[in-house]
Amino acid sequence: MRGLWLVLMLALGGVAQAAIDTYAFGNDTQRERFAALTRELRCPKCQNQDLADSNAPIAADLRREIHRLLLEGKSDREVVDYLVARYGEFVRYKPAFEARTWLLWLGPAGLLLVGAGVGWLLLRRRHAEAMPATLDAGEQARLAALLKSRDDD
Repeated sequence: MRGLWLVLMLALGGVAQAAIDTYAFGNDTQRERFAALTRELRCPKCQNQDLADSNAPIAADLRREIHRLLLEGKSDREVVDYLVARYGEFVRYKPAFEARTWLLWLGPAGLLLVGAGVGWLLLRRRHAEAMPATLDAGEQARLAALLKSRDDD
């Protein structure tokens, strides 16, 4: 029985010792820039996680690459441009506003305006149908004659 516990503890011990990334920075500014960059860039594999939260091997590689670029003195813009050149616009959570992405940026506002316009037209039509029609003098005289003939019967 003691051997079974030993095997179980050894098997679970490998899981408990998962690798944790540690990076040495020259100053706190670099550390803050690293944290900001890993939060604003998306993991290419996980698709809906930023680099800071992803456990994918590609995310660990990209964090190391960002660390290396920051230590080389690259600006945030240069780091982002480097990663976009290698992995495409997808690595950004907020893609640049350009000809290829205008629909992504303006689409939600356009859909909202179209929806508001359709809603306004439907309300206007409903309001027009609910309003009583006005009769001209000839129609009023005819109606009066019809009502009078009905009362006489």
